[in-house]
Amino acid sequence: MSTTDAVTFWDGVHAARPAADAPRPNARLTETVTGLPPGDALDLGCGNGGDTLWLARLGWRVTATDISHVAVERVTALARSYGMDDRVTAVRADLHTSFPAGAFDLVCAHYLHTSFDLDRATVLRAAAHALRPGGRLLVVDHGSVAPWSWNQDPGIHAAGPREVAAGIGLSPETWRVERADAARRIATGPDGSTAEVVDHVLLVRRTA
Repeated sequence: MSTTDAVTFWDGVHAARPAADAPRPNARLTETVTGLPPGDALDLGCGNGGDTLWLARLGWRVTATDISHVAVERVTALARSYGMDDRVTAVRADLHTSFPAGAFDLVCAHYLHTSFDLDRATVLRAAAHALRPGGRLLVVDHGSVAPWSWNQDPGIHAAGPREVAAGIGLSPETWRVERADAARRIATGPDGSTAEVVDHVLLVRRTA
């Protein structure tokens, strides 16, 4: 499928969801980053901007990327409305063809799932290489299908964090896996409904 198809699909997904004035950050991000000194962060697939804005409030300088024009425009407008446009740069990026330039202390990729062409292992490997020494890569994947998910295929394979780490193929001499587990939580969907979901969490730190 073409990039145009992917942009159209994800623009439609975001346009169908009401824009949030105060989007919530993902729980795995807040539990991982709280207490860390702020630096430069890259949010891959920023969506409604909850993670980006939360990091910016803590003093992080955030590059937020998404393939959707709608998502990028909304995040840009929200950052401006909160007076944080000096800490947030939102850009449209097709990770299938390119990766954002720069060096980062944190790269987060929450639910970077798509039915379109995307070599996730290559993207996540590039993310790990974009880390400064001491920087962290946080990858959070769906380990279950939420009632509001755009993909309701019950047969979908949910790769575990160790499988994701093996697919990235990072040298243990340079990167260390600090967390690889499945965690349950009660999540709230775009329509306000709740359900128990499973997150597959991988946290990798660059040590050299």
